[in-house]
Amino acid sequence: MGVSYCEAAASHPLHQRYHDTEYGFPLRDDAALFERLALEINQAGLSWLTILKKKDRFHEAFDDFDLDRVAAYDEADGARLLADPGIIRNRLKVQAVIENARRLQRIRDEHGSFAIWLDHHHPLPLADWQRLFKRTFVFTGGEIVREFLVSTGYLPGAHDEGCPIYHDIAALRPPWMNP
Repeated sequence: MGVSYCEAAASHPLHQRYHDTEYGFPLRDDAALFERLALEINQAGLSWLTILKKKDRFHEAFDDFDLDRVAAYDEADGARLLADPGIIRNRLKVQAVIENARRLQRIRDEHGSFAIWLDHHHPLPLADWQRLFKRTFVFTGGEIVREFLVSTGYLPGAHDEGCPIYHDIAALRPPWMNP
């Protein structure tokens, strides 16, 4: 059996900070949920440490993940992002983040927010979540969806039960604890 993230997080201060303050904590804000989806998309094929090191730059490059601003990006914005060495310069990932912002605008218009849309579908088994995300978004493979849902509190597994952060999160009653 492999080492859990709770054990591995101590290997680097960025991992430790993410583990202690973000990973598995329930999110309700559209910008925060969009950020997590965008970062999970950008992590595909890379280490999470790479993403954590670039996280601040992602915020700057993508206007703090403001849905309306990112959804309005044009070709010039795409070119700007692809030229930015502070983020992941992958055309498919950049285009996916922009397109998913547009899709999230529609979700917000129809449901009120991304969190309400997630709540509407909760609880689903992982395979059903994966199919739903594949129909709704772009560049959302199975592992991206799983990590997004675990990291935002919709699925269990972010922390070991013996981890002190597990108990901090449990006190917040994340969606996975309320089937």
